[in-house]
Amino acid sequence: MTVRVDRSFDVPASPERVWEFIADPSNRARAISVVEEYAVDDADGRRVTWQVALPIPLVRKTVTVNTEDVTRRPPEYVKFVGKSKVMDVTGEHEIVETDDGTRLENHFDVDGKLPGVEKFFKRNLDSELRNLQRALERDLQTTQ
Repeated sequence: MTVRVDRSFDVPASPERVWEFIADPSNRARAISVVEEYAVDDADGRRVTWQVALPIPLVRKTVTVNTEDVTRRPPEYVKFVGKSKVMDVTGEHEIVETDDGTRLENHFDVDGKLPGVEKFFKRNLDSELRNLQRALERDLQTTQ
């Protein structure tokens, strides 16, 4: 079973400024609470390895998730895929200009390969997206 979550939020910033944040895989990795460590694997920053700690019974150590930005259309869209032994994840971030700034539309698909993975993400993806929103808002405050 695959879990799909679609959420959006608005921020008072230009699409270009939101792009600066969301196109950086390090920013996305830091915002996810279960990512304990990450490493950028290439010079252009498209491939990042996450070490993920999932609090589910069948996973007793961190899981390596190899992620890669497969599509980038500055300043409007980035799509990444992540693959591991316990799950595959696809994330999409679309940046839409609004009258008051920018809407960031987020779409995630998580396909668990072990029992409990999808249930964990179904329960927690909303809070992870709130983490992403707070990280973006903090970044905007410190750089404006």
